[in-house]
Amino acid sequence: MAGTFVIAQGGGPTAVINQTMAGATLEIRRRHPGARVLGARHGVRGVRDGDFVVLSDLPEEQIRLVAGTPGAALGSTRDKPDAAYCEKVLAGLRKAGADAFIYIGGNDTSGTQQILTEAAGGTMAFVHAPKTIDNDLMENDHTPGFMSAAEFVAGAFLTVDLDFRALPGVYVAIVMGRHAGFLTAASAAWRIDEDSGPHLIYVPERAFSVPRFIDDVRRTVDRHKRCIVAVSEGVSAEDGRSLVETIVPPERLERDAHGNLKLSGGDLGLAFEHALREGLPGTRARVDALGYMPRGYVGAISRVDQQEAFEAGIHAVEAAGRGGGSVAMQHDDGRTVLKIVPLSAVAAKTRHMPDSFLSEGPGLSPEGMAYLQRLVPRKYEIGVPFV
Repeated sequence: MAGTFVIAQGGGPTAVINQTMAGATLEIRRRHPGARVLGARHGVRGVRDGDFVVLSDLPEEQIRLVAGTPGAALGSTRDKPDAAYCEKVLAGLRKAGADAFIYIGGNDTSGTQQILTEAAGGTMAFVHAPKTIDNDLMENDHTPGFMSAAEFVAGAFLTVDLDFRALPGVYVAIVMGRHAGFLTAASAAWRIDEDSGPHLIYVPERAFSVPRFIDDVRRTVDRHKRCIVAVSEGVSAEDGRSLVETIVPPERLERDAHGNLKLSGGDLGLAFEHALREGLPGTRARVDALGYMPRGYVGAISRVDQQEAFEAGIHAVEAAGRGGGSVAMQHDDGRTVLKIVPLSAVAAKTRHMPDSFLSEGPGLSPEGMAYLQRLVPRKYEIGVPFV
């Protein structure tokens, strides 16, 4: 197979993305002794600029140590190549003598690999290795990074619910998730009982209404004496616009290099605070944004997530040997299996939470709960409080 492999990381870092890099690097060494393995710093930007770490020169002990470290060890990027940028990336790959390019990332990263595949005309293998805490890649049951981030979210909501049992009030936490609500839904994975929070879960798959939200909170407080709310940063209004677009003046909206709106900044939290203050005056209320913390928190790394991410790297090398594609993690007969699917089946597409995962109100169905409890099994034995 290839004499030179290039590996890069794209998009948001996670707790286990380095496992995939390590799995690919060590599998290349095993299958192709003497092959060069180059790690591009900051994704396709490093490929374009010829900025590489020679991973094949590093001792295995160092690679395995980095594997267990959160964050993107090679550095990441939000750059999305257009045709001109793509030519520069291809030129960088050719200059490096690359026969295969493995890019670890999510939707935008898979889209980049599809663009490069078409531009290269079959001259090298392009592989997408899955990574995203959003859990929103097509063809995948779940994605590396999700389980660890979900453990953080589940633990955070278990903790805050116990806090608000002691001192009742309303608590709202904004969770990452632009188009899919999987991570927000994970807030319910470790609920103690039917009285436990989160009591209300709002995801991008369902239209959000501020008046309805206030009514939901009021009814919940009447029933439970408190209300714990999990809301995705990407929830949208009835007209399809993201909630932040309906709140923040156009001139103050921020976008990343892909044109994506910045969703979880202070304006969204302030809007929820204002809605609660106006709709439920005098109620003790707190609004937090979990922000980046869940995606790479060192205290909530799932061992299963680590192992599956490492195996995704191994499978990426297999995909390179077959000419390219996207590695997909699927669920079959009670276990996770890895398959190779066409890049076109994944590239720049979004997997949403199935409607069957959601209840009629702002919450999860038994099917949705079963899915989360399979991936994020209860980790702590908790005594039910007296209040």
